[in-house]
Amino acid sequence: MIGMDFISFLILLIISVVVSGVLHFLLKFYIIPGWRSYFSKVLIGWVGAWLGSPVFGYWWQGLNYKDVYIVPAIVISFSLANPLISTLVYN
Repeated sequence: MIGMDFISFLILLIISVVVSGVLHFLLKFYIIPGWRSYFSKVLIGWVGAWLGSPVFGYWWQGLNYKDVYIVPAIVISFSLANPLISTLVYN
C-alpha cells in the first residue's frame, strides 16, 4: 500500500473524516474542543485506515478497492484514533 493511487488515498481520507466526525461530533470524544482536535483525529485516523488491511487482515473481497479493504480500515481507524488523541496530541 505504499504506492497507492489517488482514489485509494481519497477512500482512506473519507473513512478517516467520517470516523473522526463520529468520534468528535457525535460521541463528543475530545479533551480540547475545537477544530484542532478534529483535524488531529483525521490525521491519526488516516494512518490507522492506511495500516488497517496490512495489520488487521483482508476482509470481505467485495468491500475493497484494490488493496484498500473498507472494514479493517474502519476498525483500525477507530481503535487507533481513540488512545492516540489523548496521549500524543495533548501532552
